[in-house]
Amino acid sequence: MAKYRVLALVVGTLLVLLVVGMVLKYGPSDQPAMAGVVAPVHGLLYMVYLAAAYDLWRRTGWPVGRMVVIVLGGIVPLMTFFVERRVVRDARALTEPVRAGA
Repeated sequence: MAKYRVLALVVGTLLVLLVVGMVLKYGPSDQPAMAGVVAPVHGLLYMVYLAAAYDLWRRTGWPVGRMVVIVLGGIVPLMTFFVERRVVRDARALTEPVRAGA
């Protein structure tokens, strides 16, 4: 779960930087350097993120729709942060021992 969490935060941050880079590239300033650097790094780490997400999904037994949302989290800007928080919370709930009387 820690692997997924770190990758989700890194991929989400890179995605936000990529959006900024695309605005700089196609905006009036015409500065393509940032997008040219961030895009390949995001693409490579997104593949690693997908592997970690698949591993977490397989171990939790969640439905396929949940996996689709996790996958979209690495594509839709800012969605990663919300998905990561929910996924980690729900995965922890599955792995925590049940407390008597709670």
